[in-house]
Amino acid sequence: MMLKVGLLGGGSWGTTVAALVARNAPITLWARDADTVNEINARHTNEKYLPGAKLPEKLRATNDLAEAVADVDVLVVGIPSQSFRAVLEQVKPHLRAWVPVISLTKGLELSTSMRMTEIINEILPGHPSGVLTGPNLAREIAAGQAAASVIAMEDQTIVRELQAVFRSGLFRVYTNDDVIGCELGGVLKNIIAIAVGMGDGQGAGDNTRSALITRGLAEATRLGVAMGGREETFAGLAGMGDMIATCISPQSRNHHVGVELGKGRAMQDIIDEMVMVAEGAKSAPAIMALAERHGVEMPIASEVYQVVSGEASAKHAFRGLLRFSAGAESEPG
Repeated sequence: MMLKVGLLGGGSWGTTVAALVARNAPITLWARDADTVNEINARHTNEKYLPGAKLPEKLRATNDLAEAVADVDVLVVGIPSQSFRAVLEQVKPHLRAWVPVISLTKGLELSTSMRMTEIINEILPGHPSGVLTGPNLAREIAAGQAAASVIAMEDQTIVRELQAVFRSGLFRVYTNDDVIGCELGGVLKNIIAIAVGMGDGQGAGDNTRSALITRGLAEATRLGVAMGGREETFAGLAGMGDMIATCISPQSRNHHVGVELGKGRAMQDIIDEMVMVAEGAKSAPAIMALAERHGVEMPIASEVYQVVSGEASAKHAFRGLLRFSAGAESEPG
């Protein structure tokens, strides 16, 4: 049986995933912006969020939320983290029972520090929840370049069915049952990417970049394990893979934020000129709240938080990271 899919969110990654799924199943993409919807339907492009990409003619878009979700067998949600709950509340009256809900969003809800699958479970109880995550730069995948991702769900029967919905051509999809670890890997790498970007914006070299990525991955792993994730997950695509891509790519929004902060620009000025959301900046306070709750030291994330919240300059934070005394490699710092 061919599954019918609804996807919420017309940004770069949501549009890319919709284009991939369109090769395997009927799909309707929901976007708020009527111009985006009309462009996808009429010209099969989304130049604002995915410039230069040609979308499948089978991909249909709508700005009617009820229409997008009413008859679907799978719901995919690519809504920014701070709007995620509100959109699910609107979806709830229109979604059939037991439909799996898969998050594409790599952030935490600021007011609660909740992961997106936790929000799904709260708003839509009874709906199997999962996450699609990994080193997935939208423009490369839309251009047909090879990439790999992970779909994580607790129910391994459902996840194997959904694996076939997302994989396409050179886009490989692996399965995992560590939802917490996979989801946190996608969240925590964003704040480390800002740190790496701050170094790059101040002229740091490859050695510095490598050290920040490695120590940042150790921080992310400590918090992830403390919250119930598995250590090996952070050595895979959802952890190390995603962190490397996000920390080194000029396509990374979070790395871009870090670079601009490193140049001395104000956080609000950087955000004001961006078309899409940098989840690391949005989620930084929630990450630090979780670190404190679980008693995990995260010196790199802490310095980034101080910068994005306006408490310190990128120059001061970067020097602070270099001043940390070094103990055993297995220790924080």
